[in-house]
Amino acid sequence: MRNLDPKTDRLVAVTLDPTAIVSVDPVHAHERRVAIFDLLEENRFAPTKPAQGPFALHLSILGNHLAVEVRDPHTYAPITAHLLSLSPFRGLIRDYFRVRESYFEAIHSASAHRIEAVDMGRRGLHNDAAELLRARLKGKLELDINTARRLFTLICALHPQAERPDAATAGVPSVLFVCSLNSVRSPMAASLARKRFPGRIVARSAGVTSGKVDSFVHEVMEEVGVDMSVHSPHGLEELAATHFDLVVTLSDDAPAAVERADLDFGAVEHWPVADPTEVDGNREQRRQAYRRLRDELDRQVGERLQPLLGDGSQSN
Repeated sequence: MRNLDPKTDRLVAVTLDPTAIVSVDPVHAHERRVAIFDLLEENRFAPTKPAQGPFALHLSILGNHLAVEVRDPHTYAPITAHLLSLSPFRGLIRDYFRVRESYFEAIHSASAHRIEAVDMGRRGLHNDAAELLRARLKGKLELDINTARRLFTLICALHPQAERPDAATAGVPSVLFVCSLNSVRSPMAASLARKRFPGRIVARSAGVTSGKVDSFVHEVMEEVGVDMSVHSPHGLEELAATHFDLVVTLSDDAPAAVERADLDFGAVEHWPVADPTEVDGNREQRRQAYRRLRDELDRQVGERLQPLLGDGSQSN
């Protein structure tokens, strides 16, 4: 492995595909946040093919594979992407949760000797998983042993969601929300759909082009228990899936973009919602505009998507 520069060969942002997260359990959300924080706190990471860092990492689950996408942290432009089979890690992931539970039980009731023994087993497990992870990524991504350990912990934090039904085989309705930049309207709508119908609808979002993360979105969605820190803006051309039962456009330029895109969908409709980024005023007035959008989208998502869970009809 080449020498990694601690200033440039490192991760400064980690995002997760929101469709990989069906649990709204606050314990799961806390585990994901801690895993991301630990990974970002100290790491050495770079594509094998030289690229200018630092980097952003985007993770998603596609069937039995983990999609590892390296991106520009400012523009989210893709740099490289790799699919990593989860099969070789299944046993280690099961052992991770078993050892973790043993450790939690030990620190509450066991002797210091027992705690030390369990902790040694936990460290050994992490070392084995880190070495496997580095071996599977050899020739693709370079990372030191401690970064690999932290990345494995994050994979484990995602794992409870890895067994979710595959929409293509389980008949779960799929919906795509599209707006201009995939920064405000479409990610909010998709997140609200997943919150209302966890595991019952696959909701994705995209933009005509990809924009930047909007802090107001994070704030107002946090108020209703939705973690938007996992989202990074994507354009239509970056969609992994191409079939949707329903496509909902949320900006004036989205319908034409959907027509140009190579998508297969059952129905398409337009929801003319306000763009809160166009509201002038102080910070609280602007925040209120985002809240109004959130509440309006939540209402429409509930009314429009509920029928999809019945007979699959697209009619209103």
